[in-house]
Amino acid sequence: MSGTALIVIDMLNSYEHEDAELLLPSVRATLPQLTALIERARRSDAEVIYVNDNFGLWRSHHDELLDTVLSGPHADLVEPVRPDEKSLFVVKARHSIFYQTPLEYLLRQHGIDTIVLCGQVTEQCVLYSALDAHIRHIEVTVVEDACAHIHRDLAEAALRMMERNMRARIVRSTAEEIF
Repeated sequence: MSGTALIVIDMLNSYEHEDAELLLPSVRATLPQLTALIERARRSDAEVIYVNDNFGLWRSHHDELLDTVLSGPHADLVEPVRPDEKSLFVVKARHSIFYQTPLEYLLRQHGIDTIVLCGQVTEQCVLYSALDAHIRHIEVTVVEDACAHIHRDLAEAALRMMERNMRARIVRSTAEEIF
């Protein structure tokens, strides 16, 4: 295996949760880099996989989830990063993109051994996903300026942990060697 996939974490979001007000400024700041990164992945023919919470809507599918967040008050944060017809989609229930999801199987089926993480939240879902990828022997790149945070200090600590403890490659969205 030698493929790379971009994993977009929790960007299909209604922002109707406890930490939303703290998160929103960071999402707005990362949106241009995130949008450019998704387009770059698509141009390079890398798989783009959205892994997203379903907010307890277990009967919904990704189109319904997308319709819900696009009709909400923060649709401007979702529209630029919405999945296209080639994007893959995995629903998650907890912080890690791997925990009780079919993502690992999907990656293996597509010959992907490296994932590029972006989205939200650096100190939560991105961190836990990087750890779960590391223990599965999947290479991880984290695009730090395409990841939103709630608490800057915790996000910086999480990035250091991912780099040091999980051997994640931490890059900016302008790095040449991402895909």
